[in-house]
Amino acid sequence: MLSRLEPFKDLATIQDRLNRVFEDIVPAGTSKDNQGDWIPAVDVYETKDSIEIEVEAPGMKEDDLKVNLENNTLYISGERKFEKKEEKQNYFRMERGYGSFSRSFLLPENVDKDSIKAKYKDGVLKLSLPKKQESKPKAIKIEKESK
Repeated sequence: MLSRLEPFKDLATIQDRLNRVFEDIVPAGTSKDNQGDWIPAVDVYETKDSIEIEVEAPGMKEDDLKVNLENNTLYISGERKFEKKEEKQNYFRMERGYGSFSRSFLLPENVDKDSIKAKYKDGVLKLSLPKKQESKPKAIKIEKESK
């Protein structure tokens, strides 16, 4: 018996299966219930004098972002709003995330919490967390013994 080939039905079935696989793959601690509607990429690195945090937040305005410090935790949150430009525009695919987000970082004890600075430029929120003076590396001079 011959069966009829239906390539578009097969493609739709494969797409549905792939979508289910990727919906199940969510990194630990990034569930939408806890984090918001999307999660911006974040780089955290350490220099000699500070800890630097860079948050990708393209398409947002400075007023859409909030940075708070509570106890020993730094909270970064915001909302990227979807702005509809044309009333009758049809989208076939939307990959950019919109909505609210929230990220939090437990700060180490060596951060000078009173000197934290934040700047937003070109879609990147940059936070500089200076280290306390006493926690910075300090070279100790070795003296020669006199005979």
